[in-house]
Amino acid sequence: MWEVGTSFRLLRSRAAHAVHQPWIDQVRPRVAAAGLDRGRLAELIPPDAPDGYVPDFLNPAPAGPAPTLAAELARVLAAPAAQVRHDLDRLRAAPGGLGPRARALHAEPRAQLPPLAEEITAYWEVALAPYWARVRAVLDADIFHRARQVAEHGAAALLNDLHPSVSWNDSALRLGRRRRALARNTAGAGLLLIPSAFTGPGPLTLVRPPDPPQLAYPARGVGTLWASRPVVRGDALAAVLGRSKALLLAELDSPASTTELAARTGLSAPAVSQHLTALRDAGLTTAHRTGRSVLYARTATAESLLAP
Repeated sequence: MWEVGTSFRLLRSRAAHAVHQPWIDQVRPRVAAAGLDRGRLAELIPPDAPDGYVPDFLNPAPAGPAPTLAAELARVLAAPAAQVRHDLDRLRAAPGGLGPRARALHAEPRAQLPPLAEEITAYWEVALAPYWARVRAVLDADIFHRARQVAEHGAAALLNDLHPSVSWNDSALRLGRRRRALARNTAGAGLLLIPSAFTGPGPLTLVRPPDPPQLAYPARGVGTLWASRPVVRGDALAAVLGRSKALLLAELDSPASTTELAARTGLSAPAVSQHLTALRDAGLTTAHRTGRSVLYARTATAESLLAP
């Protein structure tokens, strides 16, 4: 859910982005076609929200290192009505105040949270699920790096390396971008570090006792997230999968529909559909419905097969 909120806010901004522009160019038209740019999420995550605020109830503390969207949405649906209203009251400070759907959510959280969860699921399928294998690889690499930092150099080395605005001096964790101090005895136990592909340029914090404070920070390697990845094993892979299936995997450097792949490769649409079904059954592609079309994407297994 951290990636849902921060990525949607990025799409809502009209400024060019040095890292995520390839993703924005692909996803923004699909989000608009699905009407998601003017729905409930658009009212909850306006581009001019104070301090780039995303309502806290949309970011429940993850129950484990790799929570599913369904598990996190269950936490969103269970958010106390008082918490939802408190977060929406903060959004009133944004120009224009609360939109009609946000006002309805404020009035009846229990009735309005389920349709919000449905819209979040639709956004996930359009904007994040087709790219998740690539995003998840960056997040996992960051976690592996941080775990090794702790093992070799201790927690202080990890905390001092998260971001220039974050520092540890043996007695306190200092967050240069946070406006209010945070006392240990009122913040909740522990500290939950969350690498994020779309958080930036600085870290974000969420404090909601009794859950541990959350610190979402830009993950290492995000700068190369959307870089084209050369396929160096095409011939070897074609010998196993066949030329057409290997070609389709190579073309899926970015998610695409059957029609788009047919136009790119010269294969007929029925042939593309047949090959993609076989690749999906083998765990090498995933399918994600966006309105009337279906986007196909490579899985992490396929990425590893095609890696240099």
